[in-house]
Amino acid sequence: MTNPREFNIAVLPGDGIGIEVTEAALAVLAAAQKKHGGFKLSNTEMPAGAGLYRDTGVALPEETLLGAGAADAIYLGAMGLPNIRYDDGTEIAPQLDLRFNFGLYAGVRPVRAYPNGPSALSDPRAGDIDFVLIRESTEGLFASRGKGTVEDDREARETMVITRPVSEELFDFSFALARRRKAIGRAGHVTLVDKANVFTAFAFFRKIFDERAANFADITSDHHYVDAMALDMIRRPWDFDVMVTENMFGDILSDLAAGLVGGMGFAPSADIGSDNAVFQPAHGTAPDIMGTGTANPIAAILSASMMLEWLGDRDDAQACKDAAVSIDEAVSLAISERGIRTADVGGTHKTDQVVEAVIDLL
Repeated sequence: MTNPREFNIAVLPGDGIGIEVTEAALAVLAAAQKKHGGFKLSNTEMPAGAGLYRDTGVALPEETLLGAGAADAIYLGAMGLPNIRYDDGTEIAPQLDLRFNFGLYAGVRPVRAYPNGPSALSDPRAGDIDFVLIRESTEGLFASRGKGTVEDDREARETMVITRPVSEELFDFSFALARRRKAIGRAGHVTLVDKANVFTAFAFFRKIFDERAANFADITSDHHYVDAMALDMIRRPWDFDVMVTENMFGDILSDLAAGLVGGMGFAPSADIGSDNAVFQPAHGTAPDIMGTGTANPIAAILSASMMLEWLGDRDDAQACKDAAVSIDEAVSLAISERGIRTADVGGTHKTDQVVEAVIDLL
């Protein structure tokens, strides 16, 4: 009998409900591992976050950074607490430090509507929403993090950075994803979201996009200004397949996108680089509901599924990919057929009830 593939996972639960939804996701991963076999996850919990900063003065210890970098994948719950900040007034955000340290240029945010699931739109076509927003995660306006200046309490400055090497990697990743989606029946189309009519940096961004598009003749592409995209994500979100944009624009549009299909509790994400990747629900730490057992773990569970899919693709581990499909299907059935609804969408199901339903449906 072939020994199962073993993967070392760095687990950073973080703060607030991050701890609770991480526990939920790990329970589902354990059940999927038991069902499919063929792989083994060895989880190592590592400290990081605003609570740690409050207690020790360090938000992301060097040993955590080293351990995360050596792991096969990094799973993160949620980090940050509103009342704990650095001296400059910004929040504690080790998740951003991980992106910059490991060059995680592609922030992948899938958005999918579920049959009979929550929706912000009454149009029947809203049930066809199934797109991926890819947010460049290391440059753009976020490249100025920690480097902004305030002059004489009179003027503040931040700087946007767009580089060719990172943009080329980002666009190639986006077109390759569209190609994989086309193989399973999606449109095979990439939309660049920018503001090239105003800013030189975005005109440069668009130029690189068009150059890379020429290498993917089987994938169609177009451009959309960010303000028009905000409008069309409400008017016709079902028309989009893969969208790619700058860091700040992606930060904003990904929350808008989540709102279309139920909110941040349904928003999984991954930040992917050449060698490392972080998987986490896109929501915050929600300290107002921590400890109540009411947090929605769907985004955390789907982020764990994304981790299995990535490991399966990277290491040609079919069992991981099969388990990812099973988790996705179980979540869909829990929402669509069992009517699972947590408090964030007007329901009464608790965190543990969602986990039980998903594991049962596995």
